[in-house]
Amino acid sequence: METGHHGWVRSVLALGSNLGARAETLAEAVADLVDRPEVRLVDVSPVVQTKPVGGPEGQPDFLNMVMIVETTLSPHELLEHCHAVEAKHHRTREVRWGPRTLDVDIITYGDLQLDDPDLTIPHPRAAERAFVLFPWLVIEPLAVLEGHPIVELLEFCADADGVEGYDMLTDGGSQTGGGSQ
Repeated sequence: METGHHGWVRSVLALGSNLGARAETLAEAVADLVDRPEVRLVDVSPVVQTKPVGGPEGQPDFLNMVMIVETTLSPHELLEHCHAVEAKHHRTREVRWGPRTLDVDIITYGDLQLDDPDLTIPHPRAAERAFVLFPWLVIEPLAVLEGHPIVELLEFCADADGVEGYDMLTDGGSQTGGGSQ
């Protein structure tokens, strides 16, 4: 366990769910993640609906979102906290990239680069996943991942056309109003 870490570090977390009450799970997970005094919310993205990437065929669509937090937890403490929140929402890890009630990934932790058996930061596949980059871009348009603006990385994501807006109020209904392009 790392020690001697003081001060607040900005971290980007990606959340996804494709089982159960997905929207409710994501909303509760955001609250659970910032329920500790060592984690405070900076911003939270809109929710997007996406097709599953990898994993078994025929799983339900995911709801995905990104949140930016500041934390005094070490990277491994933050990972433990994310896993505890997943467990609270009945996450199981039976099938790699399989359906799940909740997935919480640490995308970035300050400028840290870490590659150990338990945790890789920045997240090793984030740069090629529109379901991470798109919601992140909405709340932090100038964000950079591994030296590349995420707006540029998004152009090369194979799953980009599978990302669509999701209306939490109608929970699956059509998008309404708004003049955004």
